[in-house]
Amino acid sequence: MGSRRWTRRVALVAVAVLALSGATGIVRWGERATASAAEHPWSAVALVERPMRPSDAPAVGSSIRARDVEVARALLVEIPRAMELTARPGAGPIVGTMPTGSRYYDQPLVAWVLETTADGRYGRVPVPYAGRDVTGWLPLRGLETATTGVRVVADLSEHRIEVRRGSRVLLRAPAATGAAVAPTPPGRYFVTDRVAFPAGGYLGTFAFGISGIQTNLPPGWSGGDQLAIHGTNAPATIGTSSSAGCLRVSEPVLQRLRPLLRPGTPIVIVR
Repeated sequence: MGSRRWTRRVALVAVAVLALSGATGIVRWGERATASAAEHPWSAVALVERPMRPSDAPAVGSSIRARDVEVARALLVEIPRAMELTARPGAGPIVGTMPTGSRYYDQPLVAWVLETTADGRYGRVPVPYAGRDVTGWLPLRGLETATTGVRVVADLSEHRIEVRRGSRVLLRAPAATGAAVAPTPPGRYFVTDRVAFPAGGYLGTFAFGISGIQTNLPPGWSGGDQLAIHGTNAPATIGTSSSAGCLRVSEPVLQRLRPLLRPGTPIVIVR
């Protein structure tokens, strides 16, 4: 993407959280950790290369279209400053703000552009941290862009995540999803943070913060509200509805995800 801050070592703030059913489902940021340059997120690795069958596509909600799930390549845009998002390209009510940094880590944001105007001047993006599946338009002129063929589709009814590149499924794995009191909110999101942790913690050894928040926090919850894909020190919960909203996966799956999910990678969560 041409930005030096993406290639330097970054001191990250780690997560201090409480557990729900033995592990957390939402990211809260507290103690310090460091991401190594050796963990650069876009050295893509093919894991299970096979064509995606029609039966692989999950049912999509009313606001999530099939093309959001099956897009061949996604446009990503680096966000250099806080930008207002409008209901129409360059006009209409302000529906949200694209901040310069992520919610808790203040890492530089890279947004997923769902579509552009015919002249390429404006792009429609998921509004980050909105608490609902809503999109807005931002001006693209002068912004650095890239593309990725990788995306994550999380199927809540199946307790499963899939990583896809184009028409191929690279990885399919079980995941813990939100408990009945704190269901994982469906929607279109993108990766905002990449954070490594010491082994043995509630989040496993790695977490991918995403641009969504949990608005149905469990009773008495004192952690943060940002959604994430992360590990767990309670592997028996994987494949169940047991988190506070996040998607928990195993350590082997985390290791496979680390080289695949760069900032801005599309995350589509469906029921």
